[in-house]
Order: sequence, then structure tokens, then C-alpha cells
Amino acid sequence: MIICTHNSRRSHLGQLWLAVGADHYGLPEIETFSGGTEATAFHPNAVNAVRRAGFKIETEDPDAPNPVYQISWKEDMDAYKAFSTRFDEAPNPTKEFAAIMVCSEADQGCPFVPGTDFRLALPFDDPKAFDGTDLQDVKYDERCKQIGTEMLFVMSNVVLK
Repeated sequence: MIICTHNSRRSHLGQLWLAVGADHYGLPEIETFSGGTEATAFHPNAVNAVRRAGFKIETEDPDAPNPVYQISWKEDMDAYKAFSTRFDEAPNPTKEFAAIMVCSEADQGCPFVPGTDFRLALPFDDPKAFDGTDLQDVKYDERCKQIGTEMLFVMSNVVLK
């Protein structure tokens, strides 16, 4: 499970790229999840970065405060559901999972994640700092690519084990 404070940007990017990595490396037994220390919504700027990265995205209810997104990266797959939730709420696992903390705030605020077998701090800068600026899309795309690279590397190491 990928964990961040608001489950709105970096944790969603991490979850999606981790799922792509599991798919790429032929690891169907790997399920990916994300959660926050609080639930908000998958931020539109992050959704747009995912779309620009080549993912197909549909929204179940765009006017909902926490919309559910159907996301896919290839034609012959079931869409992936993405929405904001707390790390300790369904559908997230409660035992026998790995936790990857992608922001320093969540890493410090959740020194213990119940049920986890493995915990890794892998913080990324928050692209939120560029919301509403001329650099917004560039910085979101940079973060999306950076997180994608790291999550694919993580999955390549799972293959080696």
C-alpha cells in the first residue's frame, strides 16, 4: 500500500505505477492500494498528469466530493478504481502487506502501520506547491515520471526475490 497524508496526489501516482510494474513483470498476485492519514480526493492536477502519461481515465461521478476514477493502461484489462481513502479503511488491506510512505509527513505521522510486514520510506516532493502556477503541468508530469520510475524499480526487485 502506498501511503501519503491526503491520498490525493503522490500516493495515487505510486499505486498506479506500482500496478503497472506488477503487470509489466507478470506478477498478477500483487495487488496495489493507496491511502492517506486522511481521505480527500484524487486531485484533478494529478489525474491530468496520469492522463498525460498515457493512462485512459473515466470518472464515475465527476461532481462527487471524492470521485471514483476508472483507470486503465492497456485495452484488454479491467479498469483500476482510484479514489481517496484512509490507509486503515476498506478496501485497503489490514494484514500481510507492505507499506511505502511517499511523503515525509505521513512517514513521521504514521511511524507504525498496523498489519504491515514491511515498511519503506520513499518520500517525494509534493507537486501541490505548483498548483495554479505556470509550472503546474511540468512539475506534476515530472513527479509522475519520477514516481513511475521508482515504482517500476521496486517491482523489478520483487521479481528478483
